[in-house]
Amino acid sequence: MISARGLTRTYGPRTAVAGISLEVPAGSICSFLGPNGAGKSTTVKLLTGLLLPTSGEARIAGLPPQQAKHLIGVLPENLGLFEHLTVEEHLHLSGPIYGLTRRETHSRAGQLLDALGLENARSLFASQCSHGMRKKTALAMALLHNPRVLFLDEPFEGIDPVTSKTIRDLLAALAGRGMTIFMTSHILSIVERLASQIVFIRQGHIVWNSTPDQLPQGLEDHYFALVESAPARDLPWLASSQS
Repeated sequence: MISARGLTRTYGPRTAVAGISLEVPAGSICSFLGPNGAGKSTTVKLLTGLLLPTSGEARIAGLPPQQAKHLIGVLPENLGLFEHLTVEEHLHLSGPIYGLTRRETHSRAGQLLDALGLENARSLFASQCSHGMRKKTALAMALLHNPRVLFLDEPFEGIDPVTSKTIRDLLAALAGRGMTIFMTSHILSIVERLASQIVFIRQGHIVWNSTPDQLPQGLEDHYFALVESAPARDLPWLASSQS
């Protein structure tokens, strides 16, 4: 469902994504993991057609990303909300863009607001919403047209446990019904529960790609071994006078 071959993106002398290749089968939840600056968000933009590759190619259901926009939903890292539109207005604006009728848009919007726990927030402006409400609003927009492939850039960052579980349970259900999900995340405990494919990227290169049961050790330990180690540093003066 998602395919990349030699996908590369450079910015002047800097290479953000360095010739990566991968395949993501339909119905998978692929977790694309790496440190800040590793090339995760650039890869998502390349796969969704928001950026053109310097070289190489990507395909979504066999189509170039620019021709597959009707097949994909995207939750971007910056969410892309309009501060002076309400939660509900965001969905009503999105529906016609994807060719939904007014009736379809309003019906699906109501169902998504209920499923994501946003029913009581439907009349709030985006500027009045918590970060969790804003994230769920952006996710509802990404799902409104029933995409075949869903791209999520840090969907669990900065949200409360209830919102996290709501999103996690919904994603598991969608994948179970055949939707393909490609997500970046720094929250390895959630990745372990959800992912059916694990991909590590470091300095623009893919350094691991497998199913979870093929990991030679726990996800966290393997991440630290291949991607970045956690520095063991102590500051002896901190808390030294509190005993």
